[in-house]
Amino acid sequence: MKVLLTNDDGIAATGLNAMRRALLEVPGVELATIAPDSNRSATARSITTRKPLWVEEFEFGDGTTGFATDGTPVDCVRFAALGLIEFVPELIVSGINHGSNLGDDITYSGTVAAALEGIVLGIPAIAVSQQAFAGRMDSWTGREWEAENFELAAAFAARMVEELAEVPMPAGTLLNLNCPAGDVHGARACRLGKRIYRDELELAEETGGRKRYHIYGREPGYHDEEGTDFAAAGDGMIAVTPLHFDLTDQAGIEELGGFDLERLLRPAAREV
Repeated sequence: MKVLLTNDDGIAATGLNAMRRALLEVPGVELATIAPDSNRSATARSITTRKPLWVEEFEFGDGTTGFATDGTPVDCVRFAALGLIEFVPELIVSGINHGSNLGDDITYSGTVAAALEGIVLGIPAIAVSQQAFAGRMDSWTGREWEAENFELAAAFAARMVEELAEVPMPAGTLLNLNCPAGDVHGARACRLGKRIYRDELELAEETGGRKRYHIYGREPGYHDEEGTDFAAAGDGMIAVTPLHFDLTDQAGIEELGGFDLERLLRPAAREV
């Protein structure tokens, strides 16, 4: 199987390299890595359209190489599809992200965005994230990410790749994997939950008539509901959530179908 590995934390990130080593151990996997040259977290589905992109070969230190680019995670997937590497990927693996991508977080996530780009291109995809212990923006407090933090998530995702033919994964669907912090008690299929964001407007600096503000960074919460990815993580389970790109509200189409949209093309009636 021809696999493209990417991420949004950067090509030197500990999580990506844990995933890279695990995939290299999977029999039959031909692996290529294209990732941002530095952290591109929370870039979502942004792409680079107003400038050419730099690409350079990156040495991993174990005799293998990849490509680093100053583009976004979505750009990385496009690079692979457009011929930067020697094959067209048959699977996209994005991660392992430093921090979870649960519930509404996926709309901001560059990790999930890269996997979604695979779906846009008709390529199956898996997004992999590792939950952190408590801290601002789901990051480790006073600690660096270490290789062992990712070992179980990497092993689980690699087994999924190895047995991909047996995993229920309908066309046009990606799998979003989130490994909990601490002890892991199993894995569970689940739906997306609902985040509670607690961001505040905080003045950081004021000078010369200009003001700088912090508006992100408070630790978020979530709605406690059974069957969600948050509930799975809270139970010490790896959350596996199938996602697709069809955002159409089918019920909304039916309601709009009963409304005279063409009336809006006519001048509005005005009272005299």
